[in-house]
Amino acid sequence: MSPLKNKFDSIVFDLDGTLWDSTGNVTLAWQAAMDQVDYVDEVMTRERVRSITGLAYNVIFDKLFPDLNTDQRTELMGICAKSELEILHTKGGELYPALDETLSYLASKYKLFIVSNCQSGYIEVFLKLSGMDGYFMGHQCYGTKGNPKAENIKDIVNDYQLVSPVYVGDTLGDYDSATKAGVPFIFADYGFGVVETGMVATISTFGALTELL
Repeated sequence: MSPLKNKFDSIVFDLDGTLWDSTGNVTLAWQAAMDQVDYVDEVMTRERVRSITGLAYNVIFDKLFPDLNTDQRTELMGICAKSELEILHTKGGELYPALDETLSYLASKYKLFIVSNCQSGYIEVFLKLSGMDGYFMGHQCYGTKGNPKAENIKDIVNDYQLVSPVYVGDTLGDYDSATKAGVPFIFADYGFGVVETGMVATISTFGALTELL
Protein backbone atom coordinates (compact mmCIF):
# COMPACT_ATOMS: atom_id res chain seq x y z
CA MET A 1 0.00 0.00 0.00
CA SER A 2 1.18 3.54 -0.76
CA PRO A 3 2.53 5.29 2.37
CA LEU A 4 0.43 8.34 1.43
CA LYS A 5 -2.92 6.55 1.59
CA ASN A 6 -5.12 7.95 4.37
CA LYS A 7 -2.46 10.54 5.25
CA PHE A 8 -4.42 13.57 3.99
CA ASP A 9 -7.95 14.87 4.48
CA SER A 10 -8.05 17.06 1.36
CA ILE A 11 -6.44 17.64 -2.05
CA VAL A 12 -5.93 21.03 -3.66
CA PHE A 13 -5.27 20.95 -7.41
CA ASP A 14 -3.59 23.30 -9.82
CA LEU A 15 -5.59 23.57 -13.06
CA ASP A 16 -3.46 24.13 -16.18
CA GLY A 17 -1.04 21.27 -16.76
CA THR A 18 -2.62 19.27 -13.94
CA LEU A 19 -6.33 18.82 -14.75
CA TRP A 20 -6.39 19.98 -18.37
CA ASP A 21 -4.28 21.53 -21.14
CA SER A 22 -5.91 24.61 -22.66
CA THR A 23 -2.76 26.04 -24.24
CA GLY A 24 -3.87 25.37 -27.82
CA ASN A 25 -7.05 27.42 -27.52
CA VAL A 26 -5.44 30.05 -25.27
CA THR A 27 -2.91 30.57 -28.07
CA LEU A 28 -5.75 31.20 -30.54
CA ALA A 29 -7.44 33.57 -28.09
CA TRP A 30 -4.33 35.62 -27.37
CA GLN A 31 -3.45 35.89 -31.07
CA ALA A 32 -6.96 37.16 -31.76
CA ALA A 33 -6.52 39.71 -28.97
CA MET A 34 -3.10 40.82 -30.24
CA ASP A 35 -4.60 41.36 -33.70
CA GLN A 36 -6.99 43.92 -32.17
CA VAL A 37 -4.23 46.35 -31.17
CA ASP A 38 -1.72 48.24 -33.32
CA TYR A 39 1.24 48.14 -30.94
CA VAL A 40 1.94 44.40 -31.03
CA ASP A 41 3.33 42.84 -34.20
CA GLU A 42 4.30 39.29 -33.32
CA VAL A 43 2.96 35.76 -33.39
CA MET A 44 1.74 33.89 -30.34
CA THR A 45 2.69 30.20 -30.26
CA ARG A 46 1.67 27.29 -28.07
CA GLU A 47 5.28 27.03 -26.89
CA ARG A 48 5.22 30.62 -25.64
CA VAL A 49 1.95 30.01 -23.82
CA ARG A 50 3.31 26.82 -22.24
CA SER A 51 6.42 28.67 -21.10
CA ILE A 52 4.41 31.02 -18.87
CA THR A 53 1.60 28.71 -17.79
CA GLY A 54 1.20 28.78 -14.02
CA LEU A 55 2.47 32.32 -13.52
CA ALA A 56 0.20 35.00 -12.09
CA TYR A 57 -1.82 36.62 -14.87
CA ASN A 58 -0.13 40.03 -14.56
CA VAL A 59 3.36 38.48 -14.47
CA ILE A 60 2.61 36.62 -17.71
CA PHE A 61 2.20 39.86 -19.63
CA ASP A 62 5.30 41.39 -18.06
CA LYS A 63 7.29 38.43 -19.37
CA LEU A 64 5.66 38.11 -22.81
CA PHE A 65 5.52 41.83 -23.63
CA PRO A 66 8.39 43.56 -21.78
CA ASP A 67 8.64 46.33 -24.40
CA LEU A 68 5.08 47.60 -23.94
CA ASN A 69 4.37 50.46 -21.58
CA THR A 70 2.17 49.89 -18.54
CA ASP A 71 -1.02 51.21 -20.16
CA GLN A 72 -0.54 49.09 -23.28
CA ARG A 73 0.23 45.99 -21.25
CA THR A 74 -2.82 46.52 -19.03
CA GLU A 75 -5.07 47.05 -22.05
CA LEU A 76 -3.74 43.98 -23.85
CA MET A 77 -4.12 41.86 -20.70
CA GLY A 78 -7.80 42.83 -20.51
CA ILE A 79 -8.42 42.07 -24.19
CA CYS A 80 -6.61 38.72 -23.88
CA ALA A 81 -8.58 37.74 -20.78
CA LYS A 82 -11.89 38.51 -22.51
CA SER A 83 -10.88 36.70 -25.70
CA GLU A 84 -9.60 33.73 -23.71
CA LEU A 85 -12.85 33.21 -21.82
CA GLU A 86 -14.91 33.64 -25.00
CA ILE A 87 -12.97 30.98 -26.90
CA LEU A 88 -12.65 28.60 -23.94
CA HIS A 89 -16.42 28.84 -23.28
CA THR A 90 -16.94 27.10 -26.61
CA LYS A 91 -13.74 25.12 -27.19
CA GLY A 92 -12.47 24.38 -23.67
CA GLY A 93 -9.23 22.52 -23.12
CA GLU A 94 -7.99 18.93 -23.38
CA LEU A 95 -8.90 16.98 -20.25
CA TYR A 96 -6.16 14.65 -19.07
CA PRO A 97 -6.95 10.92 -19.37
CA ALA A 98 -8.95 9.24 -16.57
CA LEU A 99 -9.86 12.62 -15.07
CA ASP A 100 -13.51 11.80 -14.35
CA GLU A 101 -13.04 8.37 -12.79
CA THR A 102 -10.01 9.50 -10.79
CA LEU A 103 -11.79 12.56 -9.38
CA SER A 104 -14.83 10.40 -8.60
CA TYR A 105 -12.64 8.05 -6.56
CA LEU A 106 -10.77 10.87 -4.81
CA ALA A 107 -13.97 12.79 -3.99
CA SER A 108 -15.28 9.74 -2.16
CA LYS A 109 -12.31 9.94 0.24
CA TYR A 110 -11.10 13.55 0.27
CA LYS A 111 -12.33 17.12 0.09
CA LEU A 112 -11.26 18.46 -3.32
CA PHE A 113 -10.38 22.04 -4.31
CA ILE A 114 -8.74 24.03 -7.12
CA VAL A 115 -6.30 26.92 -6.69
CA SER A 116 -4.98 28.49 -9.90
CA ASN A 117 -3.13 31.64 -10.93
CA CYS A 118 -5.77 32.33 -13.58
CA GLN A 119 -8.16 35.24 -14.06
CA SER A 120 -11.68 35.27 -12.60
CA GLY A 121 -14.11 33.05 -14.50
CA TYR A 122 -11.50 30.61 -15.83
CA ILE A 123 -11.99 27.88 -13.22
CA GLU A 124 -15.75 28.19 -13.70
CA VAL A 125 -15.32 27.58 -17.44
CA PHE A 126 -13.31 24.44 -16.70
CA LEU A 127 -15.91 23.15 -14.23
CA LYS A 128 -18.80 23.84 -16.60
CA LEU A 129 -17.25 22.35 -19.75
CA SER A 130 -15.68 19.35 -18.03
CA GLY A 131 -18.75 18.49 -15.98
CA MET A 132 -16.49 18.01 -12.95
CA ASP A 133 -18.02 20.72 -10.75
CA GLY A 134 -19.72 18.18 -8.50
CA TYR A 135 -16.38 16.83 -7.30
CA PHE A 136 -15.03 20.11 -5.92
CA MET A 137 -16.01 21.86 -2.68
CA GLY A 138 -14.45 25.20 -3.60
CA HIS A 139 -11.82 27.08 -5.57
CA GLN A 140 -9.69 30.22 -5.49
CA CYS A 141 -7.70 32.09 -8.15
CA TYR A 142 -5.42 35.06 -8.72
CA GLY A 143 -8.26 37.04 -10.29
CA THR A 144 -10.38 37.04 -7.12
CA LYS A 145 -8.17 39.21 -4.90
CA GLY A 146 -4.95 39.60 -6.88
CA ASN A 147 -3.12 37.48 -4.32
CA PRO A 148 -0.25 35.07 -5.06
CA LYS A 149 -1.00 31.36 -5.14
CA ALA A 150 0.48 30.65 -1.70
CA GLU A 151 -2.01 33.07 -0.12
CA ASN A 152 -4.88 31.52 -2.08
CA ILE A 153 -3.90 28.04 -0.89
CA LYS A 154 -3.85 29.36 2.68
CA ASP A 155 -7.32 30.87 2.13
CA ILE A 156 -8.72 27.49 1.09
CA VAL A 157 -7.06 25.75 4.05
CA ASN A 158 -8.44 28.32 6.49
CA ASP A 159 -11.87 28.82 4.95
CA TYR A 160 -12.59 25.08 4.88
CA GLN A 161 -10.65 24.26 8.07
CA LEU A 162 -8.49 21.67 6.35
CA VAL A 163 -6.26 19.71 8.73
CA SER A 164 -3.88 17.83 6.41
CA PRO A 165 -4.14 19.00 2.79
CA VAL A 166 -1.83 18.13 -0.10
CA TYR A 167 -1.30 20.20 -3.26
CA VAL A 168 -1.01 18.63 -6.73
CA GLY A 169 0.68 20.74 -9.41
CA ASP A 170 3.05 20.63 -12.37
CA THR A 171 5.49 23.55 -12.02
CA LEU A 172 8.22 24.81 -9.72
CA GLY A 173 5.97 27.77 -8.99
CA ASP A 174 3.31 25.35 -7.73
CA TYR A 175 5.88 23.67 -5.48
CA ASP A 176 7.12 27.01 -4.14
CA SER A 177 3.55 28.19 -3.46
CA ALA A 178 2.56 24.99 -1.69
CA THR A 179 5.73 25.12 0.41
CA LYS A 180 5.10 28.75 1.41
CA ALA A 181 1.56 27.75 2.40
CA GLY A 182 2.92 24.87 4.50
CA VAL A 183 1.27 22.21 2.34
CA PRO A 184 3.01 19.04 1.03
CA PHE A 185 3.40 18.83 -2.76
CA ILE A 186 2.74 16.08 -5.32
CA PHE A 187 4.43 16.73 -8.67
CA ALA A 188 2.51 16.00 -11.89
CA ASP A 189 5.41 15.48 -14.28
CA TYR A 190 3.12 15.13 -17.34
CA GLY A 191 2.42 18.90 -17.19
CA PHE A 192 4.45 21.93 -18.20
CA GLY A 193 7.20 22.27 -15.60
CA VAL A 194 10.15 20.59 -13.92
CA VAL A 195 10.51 20.00 -10.18
CA GLU A 196 13.67 18.24 -9.05
CA THR A 197 13.25 17.80 -5.30
CA GLY A 198 10.97 18.45 -2.36
CA MET A 199 7.81 16.67 -3.47
CA VAL A 200 6.27 13.88 -1.38
CA ALA A 201 5.49 11.96 -4.59
CA THR A 202 5.61 12.25 -8.39
CA ILE A 203 2.86 11.10 -10.78
CA SER A 204 3.26 10.57 -14.52
CA THR A 205 -0.48 10.29 -15.22
CA PHE A 206 -3.45 11.83 -13.43
CA GLY A 207 -4.92 8.36 -12.91
CA ALA A 208 -1.87 7.40 -10.82
CA LEU A 209 -3.45 9.32 -7.93
CA THR A 210 -5.83 6.40 -7.46
CA GLU A 211 -2.99 4.12 -6.43
CA LEU A 212 -1.07 6.83 -4.59
CA LEU A 213 -3.91 8.23 -2.48
